[in-house]
Amino acid sequence: MLAQAGINFALTTADLKNKVDFWPNLRKAIEYGLDEKTALKALTATPAAFLKMENQLGGLKKGMQANFLVTSDNLFKADNVIYDNWVAGKRYVVTPMPALDIRGEYALNVGDRTGLTMTISGNPERPEVKIGQTDTHKVTAKASLSNTLLTLAFADPKSKTAETRLTGWVAGKAIKGDGVAPDGKNIKWSATFAGPLKTEAKKDSAKTAPKDLGKVVFPFLAYGFEKKPVAEDILIKNATVWTSEQEGKLGNTDVLIRGGKIAQIGKNLSVPGVKVIDGTGKHLTAGIIDEHSHIAAASINELQAVTAEVRIGDNLNSEDINIYRQLAGGVTAAQILHGSANPIGGQSALIKLKWGEAPEGLKIKGTDGFIKFALGENVKQASSQTSTRFPQTRMGVEQVMMDAFIRAKEYEKALKAQQNSKDKTLTPVRRDLELDALVEILNKKRFITCHSYVQSEINMLMHVADSLGFKVNTFTHILEGYKVADKMKTHGASASTFADWWAYKMEVQDAIPYNAALMQKVGLNVCINSDDAEMARRLNQEAGKIVKYGGVSEEEALKMITLNPAKALHLDNRMGSIKVGKDADVVLWTEHPLSIYAKPEKTIIEGRVYYDVEQDAQLRAAIQTERNRIATKMLNAKNGGAAAQSARPKASQLFHCESIAGLEEDAERH
Repeated sequence: MLAQAGINFALTTADLKNKVDFWPNLRKAIEYGLDEKTALKALTATPAAFLKMENQLGGLKKGMQANFLVTSDNLFKADNVIYDNWVAGKRYVVTPMPALDIRGEYALNVGDRTGLTMTISGNPERPEVKIGQTDTHKVTAKASLSNTLLTLAFADPKSKTAETRLTGWVAGKAIKGDGVAPDGKNIKWSATFAGPLKTEAKKDSAKTAPKDLGKVVFPFLAYGFEKKPVAEDILIKNATVWTSEQEGKLGNTDVLIRGGKIAQIGKNLSVPGVKVIDGTGKHLTAGIIDEHSHIAAASINELQAVTAEVRIGDNLNSEDINIYRQLAGGVTAAQILHGSANPIGGQSALIKLKWGEAPEGLKIKGTDGFIKFALGENVKQASSQTSTRFPQTRMGVEQVMMDAFIRAKEYEKALKAQQNSKDKTLTPVRRDLELDALVEILNKKRFITCHSYVQSEINMLMHVADSLGFKVNTFTHILEGYKVADKMKTHGASASTFADWWAYKMEVQDAIPYNAALMQKVGLNVCINSDDAEMARRLNQEAGKIVKYGGVSEEEALKMITLNPAKALHLDNRMGSIKVGKDADVVLWTEHPLSIYAKPEKTIIEGRVYYDVEQDAQLRAAIQTERNRIATKMLNAKNGGAAAQSARPKASQLFHCESIAGLEEDAERH
């Protein structure tokens, strides 16, 4: 497939546990369509080009280094023997070359029978012999070659029953000797070399249809699409539309999606040539946005105190099944955050859950930069009995942040001085990616989401920020936010919290289920987040709890998982509500969207249907079919003599703020 796509690639034995498997694996690739010329290039010319050594290595050309192989046959044949490996003109013998090579086509006379043919092929040491009167009627002879002595035994070419036994000596291009005819009489025989082996017309392996090859799906795992979703013009009719805008909730309303955007909202819309979805009795909302998530990342935590230079965007796993699961819960976008193991963590990735895209395809283009900060027990390593890393107290956390931003200010000052100086003899300021990120915060080009719980540390960070000239964009978790909501509003921070998580460690003992409602009444922009792959599948229910705890209206509660996180992530001009001109990220629900009975029927991102309840049923059936196909293939291979091995299940880990890189590998090992 790489070859068909025109991609240059090299083949290597790197990380192969048993190097002996390399050639059988390569032959299998050729059997499944890889052209032999391309395979040879991937072993020679291409790696030489990758190393910028194509003028010296990778080919047989005058002036190049004398690196080559001498083999008994085509390099990719299973019975090929490598005789010599020449390196820089020096010969290294791998297998001693046979003293005699009698392979070829022969004219054969046996007793009084003339006009027979003999074909000798195979390895020189283990010749394969066929004898017959024509090219199409041949019998296979048992053959043995020892030095110059050739012994043959074969059924009569005519009767194919009685056996002829011959022994002869090789002399140049001829073979002659004695034998015993099928009737027991002694006979003479001779074979004269007629020419080299006739090469059969070679089948183009690249055009050979692969045997029992599964379909490529996007992504290449369960629930993958045979074709990636494409943008459609869609008219959703007669739904209850929750706009999350001033218009509020609109009954029996139509929404037109065109070019990946919300194009029109109204009643009795009629648009020829578009796909129509009946929304009668159903509810349409903007897609859920999870302000605090850790899915779709291969790891999320660094342990040293300041790691502002690391980027979740370099670490995205677009094949995380939780992307699809959360589409089934109505989530269309998320901020993928670094963990909370250190005071200043890594840079966030803002993604849309475009199942089937590569990592870069998940990223929302043209967004502001965000970064994770953290306070509290995780940062000071309250659960560790062995760590000696600074900080280990809440006052140490404050000092780490102060020190980091003072260094960033000095770094920025030095950069500006260098840019403005005409003195070319000054030592250049060394680029520091960690400090670059902190300077972006100072210049309002990167924005903080801070893991936090108790009021004292929330006050502390706002004081640090105000004293150094930056702002905290969002306090996440913020379970004591109700105590300091007025100060947060003055500071200008958003709040992203849980609906009812508490009592899982000491610093959340003052958490209350009314937290979100109280902060919202003070005037904060309040979001409900997941921090959990499972909870994210039911964020609509989490928002519903806010109606119960605090009397927040249904429309305002829905905004806590749609428009409000869009505001916190500076994306509200593009998503978070159903408004003409915004991205067509919408969810069609079977019931009232805050109900525990509501299920997304369709989840649409930019006019592409990424989750459809009917298509999901088809995908589940396809998974069973594919599982059976693979199981049958494995059983057939085993019955055919292929080696078997025990299943090795791979454990997966659902990341939370405190997940430490390496735990998932430990789980696999155990």
